[in-house]
Amino acid sequence: MAGIKDVAKKAGVSVSTVSNVINGRHAKMGAETLRRVQDAIAQLKYTPNAVARQLQSGQIRTLGLIVPSVANPFWGNASQMIEKEAKERGYQVLICNAERDPEAEDSYLTSLHGSGIRGVILGSSPVSLDHLRQHAERGMRIAAFDRNTQGIQDLLACSVSVDQALGARMAARHLIGLGHRRIGFISGPIGTASRIARLEGLRAEMDRAGLALDQDLLWLGRTATGFGDSQAAELGRSAIRELLTLDDPPTAVFCVNDMYAIGALSGAREMGCRVPEDISIIGFDDIYLAKVMSPPLTTVHQPLQRMAQLVVAKLIDALEAEGEIPNRYLELRPELTVRSSTAHAAARPRETGAVAT
Repeated sequence: MAGIKDVAKKAGVSVSTVSNVINGRHAKMGAETLRRVQDAIAQLKYTPNAVARQLQSGQIRTLGLIVPSVANPFWGNASQMIEKEAKERGYQVLICNAERDPEAEDSYLTSLHGSGIRGVILGSSPVSLDHLRQHAERGMRIAAFDRNTQGIQDLLACSVSVDQALGARMAARHLIGLGHRRIGFISGPIGTASRIARLEGLRAEMDRAGLALDQDLLWLGRTATGFGDSQAAELGRSAIRELLTLDDPPTAVFCVNDMYAIGALSGAREMGCRVPEDISIIGFDDIYLAKVMSPPLTTVHQPLQRMAQLVVAKLIDALEAEGEIPNRYLELRPELTVRSSTAHAAARPRETGAVAT
């Protein structure tokens, strides 16, 4: 493929002269010189690299955003808020749905880098980010969003998340305080950092209360495709139907996110089970749909707008500022939003003894 030097050589002019022609700065250029450059461009089929020109001028202002799937309203809302924040800083955003597939994430990063994009927000949370190492080493600035940074700080320019385990502990503490002893957990496949942290938080709070997390009450995406991000509601529906048919079903379930919880609400009703009178259901994220469900969903609130503001600001600072960026890794505190999908545990004839609190 011909480059600008090839054009200059063929036309018998300097590279700067070719650059002036390409950029329209030829008003004072001799007609013969202009003709030779234009002929050389045509004969060599030279296409100016707009990205390279932008990089040289420092004017490329686009961020990449890789999310699991905007089919989950949490990621749809996050994408919208991140795009809005970036626009206010003079940047555009290219959104990529990678379904938490490392090969897809790697491919997207390669394409984004080839397009001249040097800053990427990663909304996925695989346990390992080794597939991103080559991109970080060649200058990509990667911001982690909604996951902790344990073991991966050397790959990241910055990160913004909530304390995932703390949020799960809040949910568990709420259910335990309502007298629930048999608490289930509904999730897609557990192999992501955020899902692991939420399960560990649930387990830790139950241990603190002297309660065992029954393995029979863990539903971890047995019928999921991939990580189940685009199937979450249907998976939640299937999960609750299975758990409610157990000989000793749960009195409450903590769902890994609100879409699983919304599916669980639907599945429980289909089984003739009342929420919250017969079973309590709690989610994580606090998406808009959580407020308008019947009953409205108790959930762990993530301050999504603030998270979007911070991740965009930190990443752009990393791209534009010189020297070390202060407070590169931020972990915000989640909040428990109590609505009508949780209530005191219904007494069961076979249960005896005090409930641990």
